[in-house]
Amino acid sequence: MSQLAHHRVLLKLSGEALMGAEDYGIDPLVIHRLAREVIEAQQAGAEIALVIGGGNIFRGAGLAAGGMDRVTGDHMGMLATVINALAMQDALEKLGGKARVMSAIKINDVCEDYIRRRAIRHLEKGRLVIFAAGVGSPFFTTDSGAALRAVEIGADLLLKATKVDGVYDKDPNKHADAVRYDTLSYDEVIARNLQVMDTAAFALARDSDLPLRIFDMSQPGELLRILRGENIGTLVQGRS
Repeated sequence: MSQLAHHRVLLKLSGEALMGAEDYGIDPLVIHRLAREVIEAQQAGAEIALVIGGGNIFRGAGLAAGGMDRVTGDHMGMLATVINALAMQDALEKLGGKARVMSAIKINDVCEDYIRRRAIRHLEKGRLVIFAAGVGSPFFTTDSGAALRAVEIGADLLLKATKVDGVYDKDPNKHADAVRYDTLSYDEVIARNLQVMDTAAFALARDSDLPLRIFDMSQPGELLRILRGENIGTLVQGRS
């Protein structure tokens, strides 16, 4: 029997996490390492779903600020997440995993449509599920997509991989005296304006009582250690 503390999780990766040392796009070595970590965690007994941003390819909000129509930009950003999802699917399958990409927008020739019951069935049958295209509507980030899908599939933990090892009271890259929090309540995050996720995603996680853990996935083995119950990064849950 699995000794994991968490059995069904959703892992949110930024698109930038796939770039490695590159200026844009996908570093094959990085995506292979990330895929290997996910496979190892699944082999330990976890059901794992993923959401990957598209910032390594296209950022709709940035171009909207430069004059592009926001809806058009967001639709282009959704397509970027599909590209990343397909790349991750390929990396997982090359390591022997079984993966399915499910898109919130119709793009049937390259992946499945998102259907909640089918996604849960994939997980139950030992498949890794990658949710693409956010929530399928403009003006919502992939953070919102991750929180929504985590709630819909009944995940017991939402994991957000970042470039730092948790939530700090100030930017640790700029302040040597920055203090990392081990645990926070949702109310404390709001009161201290810590910017853990975008507002819509955070509100959904809070209202659904979904625990959120922020950690640095560039450290090998962190994902599996979290699933085994180790206190890695920062855990956000409950209220004050």
